[in-house]
Amino acid sequence: MHRLRRYSLTTWLIPGLHIKRWLIVLMVGITLTGLGIAYLLRAVYLEGVYPPAVYWLTLQFLPRWLRAILFGVTGVGLTIWGFYKLNRSLMSPFVNPEEDVAGQLYHHHRRGRGPKIVCIGGGTGMPSVLRGLKPYTDNITAIVTVADDGGSSGRLRSEMGMLPPGDFRNNIAALSEAERTTARLFQYRFSSGTGLEGHAFGNLYLAAMAGVTGSFEQGLLASSRVLAVRGRVLPSTLELVQLVADVEDAEGRLERIHGESLIPKLGGGRHIHHVYLEPEKPRAYPEAIRAILAADMIVAGPGSLYTSVIPNLLVPEIALAVKASRGIKVYICNIATQPGETTGYDVGDHVHALEQHTKRGMFHYVIANDAFDATPPPGGASDWVQLPFEPLPGSYLITADLRDADRPWRHDPSRMGAVLIKLLAHPKDSRSTSRDR
Repeated sequence: MHRLRRYSLTTWLIPGLHIKRWLIVLMVGITLTGLGIAYLLRAVYLEGVYPPAVYWLTLQFLPRWLRAILFGVTGVGLTIWGFYKLNRSLMSPFVNPEEDVAGQLYHHHRRGRGPKIVCIGGGTGMPSVLRGLKPYTDNITAIVTVADDGGSSGRLRSEMGMLPPGDFRNNIAALSEAERTTARLFQYRFSSGTGLEGHAFGNLYLAAMAGVTGSFEQGLLASSRVLAVRGRVLPSTLELVQLVADVEDAEGRLERIHGESLIPKLGGGRHIHHVYLEPEKPRAYPEAIRAILAADMIVAGPGSLYTSVIPNLLVPEIALAVKASRGIKVYICNIATQPGETTGYDVGDHVHALEQHTKRGMFHYVIANDAFDATPPPGGASDWVQLPFEPLPGSYLITADLRDADRPWRHDPSRMGAVLIKLLAHPKDSRSTSRDR
């Protein structure tokens, strides 16, 4: 079927740090220095005349072998204690107070040698996946839709002719080393000011970086370096595409709607029949294609099915690359339905819509939530996405409790990351334990 680079805990937990080598060199250096000082002190001691107190301070009343042990143990203890306190004093502002420098280096190198994972989507769902995967690997590539035409992103797109920066902003913040501070700064919206009102600071920042570097993609690269981003955030295409939807009413009549921001506002019993891109066949961003073909795992979703996930796969070269990739391909289904897009959908309906717009059997695994609260999620017409009553054709269904503790209609990043990493390490075991309903 497809060949996989197998990753086990041994692969991730044995980085090429060479810490032992340099610790041995350090110990040898300290030993040689101590010997030199000992010879010097011995020569001074034998040639001089000293008061009786020196006899007691140097423990000459004890055998030499016992003196050697006492001084040696004391010296080793002081050395270890000194290194420990120096480490804590110098690095405390930068590291977890419960983890030393060696541990930080260890995990850094482990992530650098981690699996190559590509996430495809946009909106508020993709940042959750990125946060869940970030502790395991730095080799993450987020491929983001560029069809957004609403809000601050839409204004910058229409006024400056640039790609909509909103989804890029969210994912850069999620992958940043200083995520909490970066997220608060990037998500800040100006509440007043001529021309500034309604704009998110992160959108303006990316627009400025695009102007400084000469292009939007170079601005993304520069932003990743400045913000210490673990991984990459790439557009699926550099063309200013527009999302178009054929909407069907209760009587079966079709209506065409132009604009991603208008599609979720459907009402009156209408539902989405099919979505398209204009222009119909935009060229894919080459770096996105290379990342997909080199990936060990490709993850689509969670996120708005028709306006975040599917638009990326409507770029023909992106879909072909996903199909050709030898990595594990996973679709993460939403926990709650989205009014105007997926009202009444279960997991099977999500997968069917995905295959209707791409190719059947593109994703090997479907991950879905199997724990539901008694009360429906907020949002009026929204409801929990139920598990299918029949097996999914061509895909293995993996279920788990993926709910966030505070917002159960959204995914918990750590739970989602753990399920994905377990699947990558043991794909056959995941097949045998998945629930085919």
